[in-house]
Amino acid sequence: MLDIKLIRESPDLVRDNLRRRADDSKMQLLEELIQKDQQWRKSLERTNALKAERNTLSKQIAETKKSGDDASELMARSAQIPKDIATFDSETQALKTRVDEILMSLPNLLHESVPVGADDTANQVVRIWGKPREIDFELKSHGSIAESLGLADFDRAARISGAGFYYLKGDLALLDMALVNYAVNFLVERKYTLIEPPFMMRRSAYEGVTDLGDFEQVMYKIDGEDLYLIATAEHPMAAMFMDEIIDVDTLPLKFVGFSPCFRREIGAHGVDTKGIYRVHQFNKVEQFIFCNSDDSWTLFEELQGNTEAMFQALGLPYRVVNVCTSDIGTLAAKKYDIEVWFPRQGKFGEVTSCSNDTDYQARRLNIRCGKHGSDNKSVPHTLNNTAIATSRAMVAILENYQNADGTVTVPEVLRPYMGGKAVLSRP
Repeated sequence: MLDIKLIRESPDLVRDNLRRRADDSKMQLLEELIQKDQQWRKSLERTNALKAERNTLSKQIAETKKSGDDASELMARSAQIPKDIATFDSETQALKTRVDEILMSLPNLLHESVPVGADDTANQVVRIWGKPREIDFELKSHGSIAESLGLADFDRAARISGAGFYYLKGDLALLDMALVNYAVNFLVERKYTLIEPPFMMRRSAYEGVTDLGDFEQVMYKIDGEDLYLIATAEHPMAAMFMDEIIDVDTLPLKFVGFSPCFRREIGAHGVDTKGIYRVHQFNKVEQFIFCNSDDSWTLFEELQGNTEAMFQALGLPYRVVNVCTSDIGTLAAKKYDIEVWFPRQGKFGEVTSCSNDTDYQARRLNIRCGKHGSDNKSVPHTLNNTAIATSRAMVAILENYQNADGTVTVPEVLRPYMGGKAVLSRP
C-alpha cells in the first residue's frame, strides 16, 4: 500500500496518479482518506493529551494529599479521565480502521513510462522476437492435437471436475514436467533459490499480496477454514517475510518457486473451447525478488530478460508489451507481458507477466529491511515474473510445432528432460 506520509506530504501526486488511471471511485476514497487521517490524528492527540493529564493529576493528587489539602476536585477529574479516554480511544480506533481500509484499496503509483489507455488495445509493443513459421497445411487446435495423439482427456475431466479441467497423459504430461524442470534449472543456474511454497494461505497474509477483489472473483476458499488455494507461487513467496525485518546486507533475495495454481475465474475462450489455455488449475514456475529501491528497475529488466531467454530457447515467436493503466492492476508500478504467437488463433496471446510492485506489496505485508542493530529501517521493493506457465506454453508448442501428419516436434531444449524424445506421436 502507499505510504501515508506520502499522501500527507504530496496528495497531488496521488491525485495525478488516479487521474492517469481514470479511477473516479478511488479519487473519492482518497479525499475521504485525507479527511479521516486528519480526524484520526486530532483524535489521537486528544487521547494522548488526556493520558498526559491523567499522569499529571496522579502526581498532583499525591502531592496535595501529602500537604494535607483538599484533593476532591482533582480526584473527581481524575475519575472522569478514563471515561473520556475510552470514548476517544473508540473514536480513534474506528478512524484508524477506516484509514487502513482505504490505504489497502488505493493503487500503487505508476511508473512514468506506463501508457495511458482504457483497455488492452492501448498496451504498447516494446519489441518483437522471432518470425512466425509458414505453415502450408490446415492447422488443428491444440486440444484436437492432444486428443488425437491420446495425450489428453478433456471429456472425462469435465465429468468428474467440470469445465476448465483436464487429464494430461503420457508424453504431454512429460512435456509439462519438462517445462517445469527446464525453467527451474535455468534459474537455479542463475543463482535463484528454489522454493516449493505452501499451496494454501490465510486471508491475513493473502490480503497483502493481491487485489482485494480477487477474493470474490479468483480465489478458491477452503470451506470452514481460514485458508485459500494459491493463484500463483508469487503470493506465498511474497508473504514469506511478513512482519519481519530482512537484513539489508542479504539483498537482493532471488527466488524461483514452483506450484500448481488455482483460479475460479478463467475468462472467455477464443476460437477453441476445448483445451488447456483457460483452465482452473495449472502448473507454473515463478520468479520473485526482494531488493533495495536503488536496484529494483535493473532487476525488473533482469527478470524480464530471464523469461525472454527461455522463450527464445523454446523457439516461440513473441512480443513484449508495456501494459497500460487500465490493465495493470492495483499492485504494479509497471508491468511487461510476453505474448506468444498462436498460429491457430492467428494472434498473440499473453503467457507471462513481469511486475515491479516497488514498496507497495512489502508495505502491505509489513516487511522492512535494515542493518542489524540499527534503528534505520526501510521498505524493500518486490518484483515478480512468470518463468513458465506450463499450460499456455504447451498450447504454444502444440500450435507452433505441429506437423502435417498430426505429430508435434519437441523443442530441442526440452528433449533432455524427455529422455531424448524429439516428436510427440500416438503411442
